[in-house]
Amino acid sequence: MAVLNKDIVYDMIIVGGGPGGYTSALYAARAGINVLVLEKFSAGGQMALTHQIDNYPGFEDGVDGFSLADKMKNQAERFGAKSVNCEAVRVNLTANPKEIETAKGTFFAKTVVLATGANPRELGIEKESELVGRGVAYCASCDGMFYRGKTVVVVGGGNTAAADAILLSRIAKKVIIVHRRDTLRATKIYHEPLMNAENVEFKWDSTITELLHEDKITGVKIKNIKTGEESIIDCDGVFVSVGRKPATGFLGGEPDLDENGYIIADETTKTSVPGVYAVGDIRTKQLRQVVTAVSDGAMAVHSAEEYLAKEHKGSEK
Repeated sequence: MAVLNKDIVYDMIIVGGGPGGYTSALYAARAGINVLVLEKFSAGGQMALTHQIDNYPGFEDGVDGFSLADKMKNQAERFGAKSVNCEAVRVNLTANPKEIETAKGTFFAKTVVLATGANPRELGIEKESELVGRGVAYCASCDGMFYRGKTVVVVGGGNTAAADAILLSRIAKKVIIVHRRDTLRATKIYHEPLMNAENVEFKWDSTITELLHEDKITGVKIKNIKTGEESIIDCDGVFVSVGRKPATGFLGGEPDLDENGYIIADETTKTSVPGVYAVGDIRTKQLRQVVTAVSDGAMAVHSAEEYLAKEHKGSEK
């Protein structure tokens, strides 16, 4: 592997070009910090796959995620941020300088912002990925509005599924929860509003075995895992709410992760490794939305500026 010149040490490298990553890049560049963004695909991450975002301030008619991502990238680069399309495969975050290894070489930085996000867990059934945006969705707060007055299926029984079902019950004509157990795993606070909602129905002990579709979803086939009985549910959309997978596999154990694999970091975005910050969906937090990722991005630069100032002061002694 080609290794880049170690004389080129960035003040900050941001791994991940989603809303949190490019907000960090914007704030860093405007503060005079020499900053580089490493993004595996294109700007925006999961946000770029969202057809319509209506809950991000400043866009009265909404905005599609790809366009918003492109605007964020261009804004950061207008102030001097640099971007390279490559995937981080290994890191050494305790080294001095910190090392980010990619297929395009190894990059070096004084501080690192981790912004690789979290991906929805998929059901893993045929045609699922092909039907994303055509009836298969993973974010009720992002895509629920497209199913106003329609029938939707929510798959899962944890807190995310329960919260999605409650939100969708206010929008859709009917919400059918398909769960492989005979009771919800969600905390008790969700149970009563779901049980009392007139338009919410439960299919217990069941899994989806097939997505029925023409150009879009028309229904699902489910199977009762106790009796083996199969049945069909007619619906307009399927919301998969079976959890998320934080993109932390390349980190190799640094910094510290929680029991679900998210990076442990509070509102300061500081991690267990000095000079390393976690922003957006990758960190432990209550709400994972574009607007909270943006907030994290700004805070990470504030924390990094303090770190860089202390490091510079120490080097002068």
